[in-house]
Amino acid sequence: MIVIYHDVGGAHSTAVAANIHINKLPMDRIPSREELLDLSTFDKIEKDQIGHLIYIGEDEFNAKIYTLARKYNPNIVIPAITDMYSILNDSNNKLFIIDTKPTVNLLMNIGGYASRKLHWVNFGRPIVTKGTQQAYMNIVNMVKAVKNNLKNKKH
Repeated sequence: MIVIYHDVGGAHSTAVAANIHINKLPMDRIPSREELLDLSTFDKIEKDQIGHLIYIGEDEFNAKIYTLARKYNPNIVIPAITDMYSILNDSNNKLFIIDTKPTVNLLMNIGGYASRKLHWVNFGRPIVTKGTQQAYMNIVNMVKAVKNNLKNKKH
């Protein structure tokens, strides 16, 4: 099984969701600023990584967890991934593609844009980190739903 968490920039909600998924971040509390900033991809995605799958780790179901920064083209990118996966794999091997954009709040949008797009990291990173902490339990709930789906598909 493969799980891909995707959104516009791939640096915040996707990074957090993927790390919750592999149990690197907690499900029962909001992580500290330091815990978020210690993640290898949180607010660190560079231009040349956009459009590429980034491997984050493996979960307890042996699913491989990835993130994807797909900019504003989900209607093109996601079907291409799905089609290629279908061509290369049998139907027993499952692919889950989850859009984390619904969990993104205004502070995440403002801070993420300032940090990643404008390269105003010192200005944007504290804002996006605070926004991520505020959105955290929504991201947890999304990951819980994905994991329940994986558990049901496994049997």
